[in-house]
Amino acid sequence: MTWTVEWDDRARRDLRRLDQQVQQHVLKYFSERIASGEDPRRFGKPLRHELQGLWRYRIGNYHAICHIEDDHLVVLVVAVGHRRQVYQ
Repeated sequence: MTWTVEWDDRARRDLRRLDQQVQQHVLKYFSERIASGEDPRRFGKPLRHELQGLWRYRIGNYHAICHIEDDHLVVLVVAVGHRRQVYQ
């Protein structure tokens, strides 16, 4: 069972703003861990309060905010950014 990683327009824009090495690290993380794994929840943490229903993946000093769609086996990346700024 493989998962598909899809990128929201905002997440694509956020990713392009990051340093080239960080971009590669983020893309490698999703291709090696999330897309090829059985359960994407084992690497992330659920968010609470107003972001309830979304999941956070920590990639070094950067976080990716995602929505997991179990019915379609899709992890939708909503936002990517430095851990201090991604929740704003």
